Amino acid sequence: MISLSRRSARALVASGLVCAVAVAAAQAAAPVVRDVAPALKALLDCRAIVEGDKRLACYDAAVDSITTAEKKGDVIIVDRQQAQAARRQAFGLDLSALSIFDRDDKPEQVDRIAGEVTKAVRGSDGRWTLILADGAVWRQADDRDLPSPPKPGSKVEIRKAAVGSYLMNIDGQIAIRARRVVGP
Repeated sequence: MISLSRRSARALVASGLVCAVAVAAAQAAAPVVRDVAPALKALLDCRAIVEGDKRLACYDAAVDSITTAEKKGDVIIVDRQQAQAARRQAFGLDLSALSIFDRDDKPEQVDRIAGEVTKAVRGSDGRWTLILADGAVWRQADDRDLPSPPKPGSKVEIRKAAVGSYLMNIDGQIAIRARRVVGP
């Protein structure tokens, strides 16, 4: 059995506490890294290199790797504004399987969009299919008749409704139920 004086025991306990606090502080200060692309991870790993020349060489190699990956299309760099535009463009589509739109602390909620009709086609079932200026295709989901048929140039407002459905107003007329479809 090891025998320690009171003074040595206190010093040992104090050292242990200091180490525990230092480890906890380091973990708290460490950035939270989510699923990171390998090219970006290589760049982030360069931060751990202490020696200046080696660190700079690491950063240079990592930036070259990211640049090459971007040119090949393996990595796409998107800023917040581009992500918000993509979220608006995807309005009405089920993107729940994609986590790239959930990386923000507070993701932008798009509850409605406005657009302009470039093409309107009435199907044999009497329902309308509209192609908007941004390329989105929306199909009427109910059997409601419109007093005035949509035409190129018609203004459209689409908003979220209950249980994942959408309501569409065309030129200020009564709302019809609609759903976003992929392609005409």
